[in-house]
Amino acid sequence: MSSINVKLLEHKIDADSLAALPRTPGVYIFKGEGTLPLYIGKSVDIRTRVLSHLRTPDEASMIAQTRRIDFIETAGEIGALLLESRMIKEQTPLFNQRLRRIRTLCSIRLNQTNAGALPEVVDSKQVNLGSTPELYGLYSSSHAAKAKLKELAQQHMLCLALLGLEKTSTRGCFGLQIKTCLGACVGREDRRTHDQRLFSALVDSQVEVWPFDGPIDLIEQAGEWVQRHRVNNWCYLGTQCSKSSHPSQINAYKQHDFDLDSYKILVKPIMLKTVKVEEVEP
Repeated sequence: MSSINVKLLEHKIDADSLAALPRTPGVYIFKGEGTLPLYIGKSVDIRTRVLSHLRTPDEASMIAQTRRIDFIETAGEIGALLLESRMIKEQTPLFNQRLRRIRTLCSIRLNQTNAGALPEVVDSKQVNLGSTPELYGLYSSSHAAKAKLKELAQQHMLCLALLGLEKTSTRGCFGLQIKTCLGACVGREDRRTHDQRLFSALVDSQVEVWPFDGPIDLIEQAGEWVQRHRVNNWCYLGTQCSKSSHPSQINAYKQHDFDLDSYKILVKPIMLKTVKVEEVEP
């Protein structure tokens, strides 16, 4: 008897549900005695990934509570990622700690004043993330955004006073005293030089503006199977599947605000144009 079968017997997972797992992309769901899932995951190879869970001692508690494993196949990896994120937010499984819905997101905006660039922490109630240009970074709170600014100040010898994180004084900021500021606060460094260094520190985290006039369908295909994932302003709206008996599943989801997890999943393939997209007719 193989070690995998020994584990199945020990942990009482339905053997038929395990045997049915495909080696294709999609989402898998660990289920216990109750109706709510214990854990939701995704993989480009569902069977291999699930079996890896069964070999992981750190997941023994979850496996001990599991009675069966269900799955939903997708035509590609992006569909699996989007579906996993959606299901975790809706069902909040016990053993999923990431991909929970964040109600309010924050970002950093550079305001140009007569004195120079002044960073401001804004949240998703103040600005429309995804359609507002020149925002930098996405954070779960104002505190997290300010902590990032402090980190960048230390790394790039920026002035905390000019970043709005410390009160100014005629003697300069505290960083000047401990030599972590080059002195822009007291005129020892040109303010424009300081601000350019600030911009250079932020530019890699710039939030991409949605590059279309409206919603798009991102298309994935496996053989004759086609899935069209509807997305607007970096928010996943739903999927139309050629295998479904329903003509459209896209309208099953209501329009939500900018979604951080969908943005992380979609921004690279869309901006690099490594996926097929079609703009939706108004």
